[in-house]
Amino acid sequence: MVQFTLPANSKVKPGNKIDAANGSQRVKTFKIYRWSPDDKENPRMDEYKIDMDKCGPMVLDALIYIKDNVDSTLTFRRSCREGVCGSCAMNIDGTNTLACVKHLDEIKGNVIKIYPLPHLKVKKDLVPDVGMLYAQYASIKPWLQSQTPPPPDRERLQSIEERAKLDGLYECILCFCCSTACPSYWWNGERFLGPSILLQAYRWIADSRDEMTGERLDNLEDPFRLYRCHTIMNCTRTCPKSLNPAKAVAKIKQLMVKRKI
Repeated sequence: MVQFTLPANSKVKPGNKIDAANGSQRVKTFKIYRWSPDDKENPRMDEYKIDMDKCGPMVLDALIYIKDNVDSTLTFRRSCREGVCGSCAMNIDGTNTLACVKHLDEIKGNVIKIYPLPHLKVKKDLVPDVGMLYAQYASIKPWLQSQTPPPPDRERLQSIEERAKLDGLYECILCFCCSTACPSYWWNGERFLGPSILLQAYRWIADSRDEMTGERLDNLEDPFRLYRCHTIMNCTRTCPKSLNPAKAVAKIKQLMVKRKI
């Protein structure tokens, strides 16, 4: 384990190398994965002792505090801070989740381990390369497709029942916590679309306004793109929005069977 030492070029407030007051009862130790392509060194775990009375209640608050006051070289993604954008997805205390909605008090013990999302290439520190996931997302054509011209004087309408079919689907924020927790995606990530993309695919298949269901199913009819899902359920357990990607995948498989009967 590598202890934290202050980089020579860091912009740090004096006296804050280890930012925990003597005698403080609310000190937590953060062990954070660090790696930079510029250093040409192996990955390491840096350790920071932080007084929780000095930062906000969420893991993201602690990371921002560390970057602002202790080590400005720490790199991570974040944006909305409200569980909407999915930018701050990372592995915290062994679980893929969003740092902005993970409360520090939920983590047992005084040591918190933070890693980037697993089984993705790392760009730097807690920043994974999600380029392939976004390419897979583009492959399902995630927009409304219709051959019928829209009404000239109003939007395309849905009944209450039709709209209800999108609940549990449209809320996905593409944080990719589920896909990076899926062993099938670890093994076949270049060919298996994974739970997050398949949930998004079903969101458009289930939309009553979309008229390209056949083409969408054709696009998924492949031994790997859909059928590598083995219902391990890691995706549903780890989703920070409490969605059920495994259920969406099962619905697609049911439609595949129905159209062959």
